[in-house]
Amino acid sequence: MSIIVFGIKNCDTVKKALKWLKEHKVDYQFEDLKTIQLPASTIEHWVNEVGVDTLINKRGTTWRKLPEDDKGELTLPRTVHLIQAHPTLLKRPVVVAAGVITVGFDEAVWQERFGV
Repeated sequence: MSIIVFGIKNCDTVKKALKWLKEHKVDYQFEDLKTIQLPASTIEHWVNEVGVDTLINKRGTTWRKLPEDDKGELTLPRTVHLIQAHPTLLKRPVVVAAGVITVGFDEAVWQERFGV
């Protein structure tokens, strides 16, 4: 199973997730959201699969610093634009494995999900 972890290197939750994967000898590929540009089609797919509320971290600093106009109704085009402009809006990590998207790090969910 090919596992791609999308995150930010200095995010504590991402650090915990990567440590967990290493400890459980799970091979993965890491994509740093600060160095890549997510294609609109990828973001659209994620939104359609898990929903905006799961994907966007509305409690984070990036969300709080957004202008009020950007925080309106999160239509698909607006969500894509916001994530491309501010990738740190994503809850992290976003993991894609065997076509299934997992957002965030919950050890119990990960043990079940990655079969360790």
